[in-house]
Amino acid sequence: MSPSADTRTKLLEGALRTVAEQGIAKVSARSIAATAGVNQALVFYHFGSVDDLLSAAFRHGAEQRVARYRERLDRVRTLSELLEVGRRLHAAERAEGNVAVLAQLLAGAQTQSRLAPATAAGLALWVEEIERVLVRVLAGTPLAGLVDASGLARAVASAFVGLELYEGVDADGALRALDALDQLSGLVSVLEELGPVGRRAVRARLRRGSGERDGGQRS
Repeated sequence: MSPSADTRTKLLEGALRTVAEQGIAKVSARSIAATAGVNQALVFYHFGSVDDLLSAAFRHGAEQRVARYRERLDRVRTLSELLEVGRRLHAAERAEGNVAVLAQLLAGAQTQSRLAPATAAGLALWVEEIERVLVRVLAGTPLAGLVDASGLARAVASAFVGLELYEGVDADGALRALDALDQLSGLVSVLEELGPVGRRAVRARLRRGSGERDGGQRS
């Protein structure tokens, strides 16, 4: 790695650590540089502004973590397995301080519009991975073609973001929520065990329910 690339990496990782340890309100070029162990002028040389560095840092962190879990996600074959990977990811993210970073960036994006696109882009990396798994897992089940995998992936990602933040104030409640998600994934397993007649009945009912909702929206 070249000296310039090494400095950029130090600043990216230093920015994430600073947010996690001090909160976004105390983030500055000086505090990030001190954490990274470099001259604060290099923040502006490499990124132009602190906001641009924070945006790049969050995407960098998301890319690193998605890559770390991609192999495990590629092995997922059921919704229960996806939830189990989610539980482990959830525990690791909290232990590494990444939940604190996410909370701070989501809060900062509400008032600092320049943070919003990068925060959304970082979350989109997770959504894309989850959607890929859901398309594979739902194929061949009564839900194939009836469930919007893209929308469901966003619902799953949003649920885990919410749980990560919620756990800080109600750890037992967060565990109960995860258990409830596990119960829902079990329902899909039950559907898979139905015979052809049962599957057709379920698909027909789901289609009818979807049509009723669409009709209600148009009326």
